[in-house]
Amino acid sequence: MHSRHFGLYLFLAAIVAAIVAAILWLAQPETITVVIEKVEKGLVRDTVANTRAGTVKACRRAGISSSAGGQIASLPVREGDLVKAGQVLMELWNEDQQAQYALARSEHRAAIARANQVCVLAEVAKREAQRLEKLQLKNLSSEEAVDRADGQARAQRASCDAAHASAEVSADKLEVIQAALSLTRLIAPFNGIVAEVNGEIGEFVTPSPVGIPTPPAIDLMDISCLYVSAPIDEVDAPRIRVNMPTMISLDAFADQLFEGKVRRIAPYVLEEEKQARTVDVEVDFLCQEDCTAMLPGYSADVEIILDQRKDVLRIPTEAILEGNKVLLVDADRILQSREIETGISNWEWTEITQGLSAGDEIVISVEREGVEAGVEVTPDSKSNQR
Repeated sequence: MHSRHFGLYLFLAAIVAAIVAAILWLAQPETITVVIEKVEKGLVRDTVANTRAGTVKACRRAGISSSAGGQIASLPVREGDLVKAGQVLMELWNEDQQAQYALARSEHRAAIARANQVCVLAEVAKREAQRLEKLQLKNLSSEEAVDRADGQARAQRASCDAAHASAEVSADKLEVIQAALSLTRLIAPFNGIVAEVNGEIGEFVTPSPVGIPTPPAIDLMDISCLYVSAPIDEVDAPRIRVNMPTMISLDAFADQLFEGKVRRIAPYVLEEEKQARTVDVEVDFLCQEDCTAMLPGYSADVEIILDQRKDVLRIPTEAILEGNKVLLVDADRILQSREIETGISNWEWTEITQGLSAGDEIVISVEREGVEAGVEVTPDSKSNQR
């Protein structure tokens, strides 16, 4: 009888123990999967970036238009053509002016010939006057003859001067006609590529009215030199200096970063409606040989390097919580809150000056639900893969 009761007691005790174990097991906190990163040394940069997309621009770009109206007679270039400085890009009908120029050039040559002729006569008259003066000293010539010869010599000298002045007038007239003729030609001011042509042979072009912008007849760009113009928030602008190093990224070259340097900081602030006030910053490409496939107009982003430190303790910036704290993973995979002190930082890395050591493990995925001090965690497959 007693043995039967004893067995019952053992059975009940076993059931109670199983229930308690189940309750304890269910009460255990659930293990959370997180991305873990080891604290290591590396490069940290203090940077600022543009607030909106920047634009690749040509160092030299000219919208060339005619200052005189007329009919297009010659259009030797097309869009995409490479041209040299001094090359004719467009010419208006100018046969009347060419005829006037030819006439003025002939008149100028004739004026020079007349001046030479008159000056030769003046030289002859001068020598004749000098000869009569010598004869007068020997009483072989009269004073009247000497005076007459001297007067003729001075008159011929004046005629020579007048003829030269007339030749100069004809030269100036030739330049005036040549200047008017040049207004009918559009000349490339520098080596470049023709980006746009507005007009066809036979069409009439007119100068732009004052204060009313119109498309240029020829849009010429020098794409051998490119730079990026990007807006920087007014708060960051005072920290930027000319010649600061930069990193340039373009959507068209997603896998490449280009080195650059600040070439210019606009001396004024732009005020865009419903947007932050910005300062335009221009950045040169340092490796122009890598820019051969680039085109003006590409969108670009710049990251200006204000300061950088090598071989310092760093952690991903995304791991830092409010109050300059991180979640440290201890040896038992339990999270601990750790306060840290930081140095320079950017959107990717932050320098650690105190609070962590090399090899410490911290949580990167702090935004995941349930991630807080005191919970047990397991490493995610993405851990330590940065």
